[in-house]
Amino acid sequence: MKADSPKIVVIGAGIGGLAAALRLAHQGCDVTVLDMHGAPGGKMRTVASDAGPVDAGPTVLTMRPVFETLFTDVGETLSDHLTLQPLTTLARHYWDDGAMLDLDADPAQSLANIVATFGPKAGQEFEAFSARAKRLFDAFDAPMMRTPEPNQLAITKAVLRQPGLIPAMAPHRTLAGLLRRSFSDPRLAQLFGRYATYVGGSPYASPAILALIWQAEAQGVWSVKGGMHTLAQTIAKLAQARGASLHYNTRATRITRQNGRINGVQTDAAHFAADTVLFNGDPRALETGLLGDGAKNAVKSRHTTPRSLSAFVHAFAATPQGVDLKHHTVFFGHDPKAEFKALAKGQMPTDATLYLCAQDHGAVAPDALQRFEIIMNGPPVPRAPEKEKPPCQTQIFNRFRDFGLTFSPTPGPEALTTPQGFDALFPASLGSLYGRSPHGMMAAFKRPTARTPVAGLYLCGGGAHPGAGVPMATLSAAHAAAAIMMDHASTLMSRPTATRGGTLTGSATAGRKRSPS
Repeated sequence: MKADSPKIVVIGAGIGGLAAALRLAHQGCDVTVLDMHGAPGGKMRTVASDAGPVDAGPTVLTMRPVFETLFTDVGETLSDHLTLQPLTTLARHYWDDGAMLDLDADPAQSLANIVATFGPKAGQEFEAFSARAKRLFDAFDAPMMRTPEPNQLAITKAVLRQPGLIPAMAPHRTLAGLLRRSFSDPRLAQLFGRYATYVGGSPYASPAILALIWQAEAQGVWSVKGGMHTLAQTIAKLAQARGASLHYNTRATRITRQNGRINGVQTDAAHFAADTVLFNGDPRALETGLLGDGAKNAVKSRHTTPRSLSAFVHAFAATPQGVDLKHHTVFFGHDPKAEFKALAKGQMPTDATLYLCAQDHGAVAPDALQRFEIIMNGPPVPRAPEKEKPPCQTQIFNRFRDFGLTFSPTPGPEALTTPQGFDALFPASLGSLYGRSPHGMMAAFKRPTARTPVAGLYLCGGGAHPGAGVPMATLSAAHAAAAIMMDHASTLMSRPTATRGGTLTGSATAGRKRSPS
């Protein structure tokens, strides 16, 4: 470590915190990561099963270049550490009227599948919608997702330079409204409407611009050999190899300050001195004072409210029978309006779309014991008490039986994590898995960015800009690491002499001794 390197504590070993820790440690920073859980990954977690650890969090890996850039920036090659397997079928979809549709990595094959299932007109509509999604993605990737602090005025000017973007954005429509106009078959509108749930929203309240999420998936979907948690483990190991110190089962209780600036993190057992703290958790934990009054002003309520969706998640091992599955398979509810109407009321939906990840698809015999994750949308901290576990399970597995799919053995209540369970796992989240809700045209500008008003305190992760999802959280880490290094360099340039206590020098507990080198 250089004598003037920042001493950084990262709270949370989710994908954002880990990616930031790796970047910062590679640049010579003194990095300590604290996490209340027993393993890296945050929401990218696993549960034990007879077939091995089952992914119980994110299952879809898109935007591979984001991860290639992370590894390249720290002098590594992604393929040297991880095996990412491209999926020929992005996802298989079933409806209760017997229709089945595969969307494939090959656009021509997806088009052929749509024409075969829904007819030539649907094929034309799909091509037009895909072109719209690509145009939106290409237009907003750089000025929104890749920029550290999106500027509404700058984006408005960029849009005005491309007037054709305005009708593509459909600024006064919801995603569901756009899809009704884009597809004459309501089943295709239902299919592409589910992409709003990727960022915790309802298609009936999310802006039409979220159509661009389809382009992110159309560019390719990969499975990670060993499971998604392997990605988190790999990044954690690379960070440790560069000197980062990772402490699990260590819960941060308070972010401490001295002379108006961050000076460390208190845990149940110790104080970790630091001149910089990077918070990789739900920003609502700061806003509600869960980490002390010194950090409350870092986040405003508009940055965290309203809340995104939660979920009912099963993770288990069983032998499937009756339905031909792919790695990602979706079983649609009968009436999408009923599902999202219930969610808007804070209720568990009774007519819900079910997503199934077959983690071992293609790696074991079809009749072998396999690992599965099932996700059903849920409201944040629903009014229903925890006793809803059995009805939820009965509803989900009865619905699968309606489609002809059964599991042996049928999972028990221990396999299910409810919104209340997620709130316990991720404090102050209210069970929301995606931070702030994406509802409303201006929602993207209301997420907090990496820099906060509290000197020395930064944010990263799915609750911060650019938003939810594994690639977005990884991009947020890049934004945060860059901001930390830039601000540190600026501090050194403006303060060439020793600074007063609480920054780079100070008391024995808050300060940092200079290296003899």
